[in-house]
Formats: sequence, C-alpha cells, structure tokens
Amino acid sequence: MTLSPFKRFMRANFSPAPLYPLKGIWYFASHRYLWPLLKGRLLPLTVLSMAVLAVLFLTAYLPIVAFLALFHLTRGSAFANGTFFILGVGNLLIALLFEALFVDDTQVDIFDAIMIAEGYEQLVKSRRPVSEDIDESDPVKRLGAREKGAQFAPFSVRQILEFVILLPMNFIPFVGVPLFLLLTGYRAGPLLNWRYFQIKEFNRKQRRDFVKAKKRRFEYMWFGFVYMCLQLVPVLSMLFLLTSAVGSALWSVHIEQESLSRIATEEEDLLPPAAYQDEP
Repeated sequence: MTLSPFKRFMRANFSPAPLYPLKGIWYFASHRYLWPLLKGRLLPLTVLSMAVLAVLFLTAYLPIVAFLALFHLTRGSAFANGTFFILGVGNLLIALLFEALFVDDTQVDIFDAIMIAEGYEQLVKSRRPVSEDIDESDPVKRLGAREKGAQFAPFSVRQILEFVILLPMNFIPFVGVPLFLLLTGYRAGPLLNWRYFQIKEFNRKQRRDFVKAKKRRFEYMWFGFVYMCLQLVPVLSMLFLLTSAVGSALWSVHIEQESLSRIATEEEDLLPPAAYQDEP
C-alpha cells in the first residue's frame, strides 16, 4: 500500500515515541494476563521505596529548600525545585538498591510476552523457548526459561555517574528540572530498549548505529524523558517500571512495523510504472 504524501511527511517529521510509556500504562491495565506479574516483589519494593522517600523528605528536604531560597526569587520555586531534587535522589537510590536486583527479570518476561501477543514470537524464540501451544491465550505461560544474560535494561555506571553530575541542575529555577529530565532521558531511552536489541541479536556496532540514526536519537530521548517523568511520581514509580516495560515492547512492535512498511514502500517505488493504455 502506497503512503499518501501527508502520511510520509508525518512519518518523517513526527514520532509517537513519547506516547509509548503512557500507552504502556493503559495496555497493562487492560490486559489481565499481565496482572499476576504485580504480585510478589512489587508490594515490598513499593514499601521500601516509600520508606526511602520518607527518610529523604524528613531529613533533607527543608535544608535544601532553605538553601535554594537564598537564590530563588520566589519561595514557591525553591519548594518546587527542592521537591524534584529529593525525588531525583530517591530515584537514584531506589535504582541502585532495588531495581536491577529485583525487577529486571519481571520486565524481561513482560517484554517477551507482549512481543508474542503482538505476533512477533519468532524474535523471542531466538533468545528463549516459547511453547507451541497456540491455544494458550496467556503469552506469559508460553514463555520458557530466560536465557543466560537476559536483561531488560542493563546496569550502567555511566548513566549513574551522569545522573549524579546532572542532579544539581534541579537547583536552577524554572528551566533546571526540564533540562535535567531531557538530558537523563537521552541516556535512559536506548537502555529501555535493550531487550529489543537482544532479541534482534544486534552486535555493539549495529546497536550504536541504530540508536544514533538521526530520527531514532531524538525518539529515544523523548521516550526516556517521559519515562523519567513517571519515575519521579511517588509511590507509583515502581508500578511504572513494569508499565514502561510494556511501553518499550509496544514501541519495539512499532519499530518492526515501520521497518516492514518502509521496505514495502521502497519495493513499490522500484517497480516500473504501469504501461500506458488508451481507453477504448
């Protein structure tokens, strides 16, 4: 099917990437087979993350606000920037203490299950067994054992260091918080699609070239930006870890569909024009 000029323009200049972390929330809520993955680890991790934030707000929040009030023109901006700074520190501590150890395996299962549900089980089969029982309506139950080295998002020392270095940007009135979220999102975006690179069996060069492509670079930045915003939501941030895995899978499906559509369009463009025939 040939795309209209308008659709080609929209595809070339606009991307739905920032919507996918939000789509992941709706998809998770509307597909019951994902709900059991909430059990077990999520509740204790949520309690622990709330405890971390409570300690930070009780011990560090007012001193930081008092410090910011020396430089901010309005008291409200000092409170706002102090809040985002504490949430950022809390997010960093929670990531270091809990996420990589307790949530990553569940995120892998979520990603793979959605790829199967959306018709891309051949990609998943390249990395782990998938049951051939097509009558099984629950894609999670079709998943075999995870392969050695399966990761949803790898632990990145560079990302942690950049996060720490950029944290003081939250002290800047008005523009500091958005800039902090954009710059940290720029690094987080590609890491959130790591499982896709694994099942596509990209090597390091292929992964780097794919991420640094002109269009993809900014798509991943905006995907990461929305993800970082969700991670600053108190209490719900641990839930959003799982829904963001859903969003990553849906975004990967979009990339696959876009690639197939582009190939089909290029093949159509290479076809010779139909021979002209006079009307009888």
